[in-house]
Amino acid sequence: MPTQIELARSGSITEEMKIIAQQEGLEPEKIRNRVARGTVVIFHNVVRDNLRRYTAIGEGLFTKVNVNLGASTNHYDLNEELEKVRIANEYGADTIMDLTDGGDIDAARRAIIKEAWMPVGTVPIYQVYYDSVVKRKYAINFTEDDVFNVLEKHFKDGVDFVTVHTGITLELAKKAVKADRVAGVVSRGGTILLAWEIQNEKENPLYANFDYLLEMAKEYDVVLSLGDALRPGGIDDAHDELQVGELVNNARLARRAIEKGVQVMIEGPGHMPLDHIEADIRLEKALTGGVPYYVLGILPTDIAAGYDHIAGAIGGAIAAAAGADMLCYLTPAEHLSLPNPEQVKEGLIAFKIAAHVGDIVKLGERARKKDREMSSARKNLDWKKMFELTFDPERARKIYRQYKDYESGSCTMCGDLCVYLVIKRTTKQAGSQGQAQTAVQG
Repeated sequence: MPTQIELARSGSITEEMKIIAQQEGLEPEKIRNRVARGTVVIFHNVVRDNLRRYTAIGEGLFTKVNVNLGASTNHYDLNEELEKVRIANEYGADTIMDLTDGGDIDAARRAIIKEAWMPVGTVPIYQVYYDSVVKRKYAINFTEDDVFNVLEKHFKDGVDFVTVHTGITLELAKKAVKADRVAGVVSRGGTILLAWEIQNEKENPLYANFDYLLEMAKEYDVVLSLGDALRPGGIDDAHDELQVGELVNNARLARRAIEKGVQVMIEGPGHMPLDHIEADIRLEKALTGGVPYYVLGILPTDIAAGYDHIAGAIGGAIAAAAGADMLCYLTPAEHLSLPNPEQVKEGLIAFKIAAHVGDIVKLGERARKKDREMSSARKNLDWKKMFELTFDPERARKIYRQYKDYESGSCTMCGDLCVYLVIKRTTKQAGSQGQAQTAVQG
């Protein structure tokens, strides 16, 4: 079956392209042309039959938000993870990544795909590692076949995109071991492959067998997300030789994937100061020719533990404005714990706001419609409309009513000094005085 890229190159406009065009407010031909060039990707595994919310990222599209969830080796509660999926459904996540790395990984993935309305991604190397621990009692004792067998299992289950750490070559792995990085290597998947390469003195199997990986992905039209194994985990490590070297590798591989008709995006940092963010986005776009960029955060400070969703949203807004295509959310639990469902909600909403703030700059008038509607509703004290336009209507309504039990008039912050009430009374009074004066003169 032809992939989205191949169909686009033949001049076809697929049903997925039509749906995305309608969502984005663009002509279907624009979507088709960008898919053909590889500057837009559409997430939809050909075997996935329960997708209710289509997502595309890339050139000229709204910035999307990904929600990470999944159980861990320390805490496996599938019902809790499915509650997180329901929150992602309700509050408008554009994609989900199942990062389950312990317990019954297959069961978790399949249940999440079944429950999720939107595309689902995974990091298959986590399962390769865990299976190696369970079966062989030694985590790094897996083979190249193990890697590709797990990948194929994920593809067959219907995942729409996968993170594959293709850019961390043996040469870079050796440099990373010796590098004097402040935060070291912070990618779980990247660490697994780095350790395997050093232990076996062999090239990264995903890099060495990249053409075979493309053949597999092409069969299911799965989007390959080229992972940032060497992303900076602290702001002092931003744009060092390791990060940039891996990005150069992934840019070259991304171009090869597009040539072969496989949809691809690249993953980015990570931690970096605010004044590095725009340069980072521009660098990725220049090296790749506009391949979609999916960034974690970006976190512009390392000391916001407990509030990393806020710090990350600040960096995310800058990244989106500069041209990042999808933001991977952070929660208040980042660097501290597996997030609970409420923390997933907090992180998602923070990053939905960040994406929108960035789009106001990146897309201009296309992104401003709701802001204009909100300003008008505030002017008219139309609380029903204001609540409808917020990212979390229930929370907004609850806060509005915390000192009053009705929804009309001013809020309790300004009370009788509400500017719109003062102006209305002044205008009305002036009008009445004018009428009275006219009557007297008459």
